[in-house]
Amino acid sequence: MAMREIRTIPDPVLRTPCDEITTVDDRVRSLVADLVETVDHEGRAGLAANQIGVNLRAFSWNIDDEIGYVLNPRIVELSDDYQDGDEGCLSVPELWFPTRRAWYARVVGTDLDGNEVVVEGTELMARCLQHECDHLDGMLYLDRLDRSVRKKAMRELRAHL
Repeated sequence: MAMREIRTIPDPVLRTPCDEITTVDDRVRSLVADLVETVDHEGRAGLAANQIGVNLRAFSWNIDDEIGYVLNPRIVELSDDYQDGDEGCLSVPELWFPTRRAWYARVVGTDLDGNEVVVEGTELMARCLQHECDHLDGMLYLDRLDRSVRKKAMRELRAHL
């Protein structure tokens, strides 16, 4: 296990869709250990593999004192009800913008033993699940901002780079 460095924008790995995990080997086990250790710090809600430079579909979360991980996650359900609130990202440090997300989300994937994992939640957990699945698809939360907010976000981002 190792605490891994977080890749930040404009690193191209953040814009690259991640590959499915087809075989659970020592590399994948090490990745999961690193994801769990790296997310286990105050202020970290979730962490996708590409945020630590690994192009595989896996993420970890740290919500309400629960830490977990999921391999090959896919969103299978989103509520019709939405939440608005500021969202941030470890890969876009120090910038928070209002981002609309479904109030409830359910993700299905697997664990290291190939068992099905279902992760679901509302509010912060729902936001985390959607945010991390976006990462695995090569998207950042900035891509989901309303047009006027996105213009402001891009100006602030350029000022931070």
